[in-house]
Amino acid sequence: MRFMMIVKATTDSEAGVMPSQELIEAMQKYNEELVKAGVLLAADGLQPSSGGIRISYPEPGGKPKVVDGPFTEAKEIIAGYTLIEVKTREEAIEWAMRMPDPHGYGQGEIELRQVFEVEDLMSNPETVEKEKSLRRQVEEQKKA
Repeated sequence: MRFMMIVKATTDSEAGVMPSQELIEAMQKYNEELVKAGVLLAADGLQPSSGGIRISYPEPGGKPKVVDGPFTEAKEIIAGYTLIEVKTREEAIEWAMRMPDPHGYGQGEIELRQVFEVEDLMSNPETVEKEKSLRRQVEEQKKA
């Protein structure tokens, strides 16, 4: 089971306030624990939404609409993520609870969401195999 720990933005992260050295060290230690446990798939912070772009589809079949950031509601903006693969929902919760306050100022909020697996979304065996083949190709490209 894969889970994404979504770190919500704060007014500080949206203002470009960088984490303290203490917080960076705490996050590195946490990430090391995830690596040692063999559950870490990815982890990254995101730049403020002022440099972001939103693409929306306001009408079915219509042309996409492009809007440059910044975006206003900080609680709805993502500041970073950690992707893990664990055996159970409970294990995912345990790892999320161990994450240091992602902003270090008592404003941190993490949303934990399970990632769909291919089989959850697709029932046609040919479509499932095609998707798995694409994912294998991506992994092979990473190794090259």
